[in-house]
Amino acid sequence: MNGDGTTLWEVAVLDGGPADGLRVRVADRPGVVQVTCPCELDAPSSGVRVDALYVYRREPHGRGGSLRYGFDAASP
Repeated sequence: MNGDGTTLWEVAVLDGGPADGLRVRVADRPGVVQVTCPCELDAPSSGVRVDALYVYRREPHGRGGSLRYGFDAASP
């Protein structure tokens, strides 16, 4: 948050993985960002949804001073 109580939003770039190059706005520089992609189901699901989960971790020093998150291939 800013000193006046408003949320500070920043643009971050995702590196690698299925969301490579995607630009997102994040608040308060979270350490981890999750990206989900819907999976197709072979049978009717009665309301159940399945998503693939990908994890991106904040890089300590973004290239060019930009906020960046790198794909963590070891995460579920």
